[in-house]
Amino acid sequence: MASDGPLTEYELTTIERRAAAAAPGPWLARLEGPERGLGGESFIEIQPDAETDEAIYVRRYVGADQVASRDPLLHADLEFIAAARQDVPRLVAEVRRLQAVLDRRRGGW
Repeated sequence: MASDGPLTEYELTTIERRAAAAAPGPWLARLEGPERGLGGESFIEIQPDAETDEAIYVRRYVGADQVASRDPLLHADLEFIAAARQDVPRLVAEVRRLQAVLDRRRGGW
């Protein structure tokens, strides 16, 4: 994708298809820490209200060394990834809405 200029319909459709193909949301970051007491690794929980447990585990490495689950940067990444499941479809819809407003104004509205 181009990094500058307006998003094209092709780019928006590609983003939208990727989001639609991912596991349904919501996704929640479950972060390990002394105040949270999960007793394991931090992870992303998929559909927390579903009958079955689904999770995505993300690990960060610096060189060959794995970063501990309680790392603040890893937690920030997990929260970003989990939120993206809900955020990306909303952002695509908002871009399309704003593009439609601009198109109407250009057309004499």
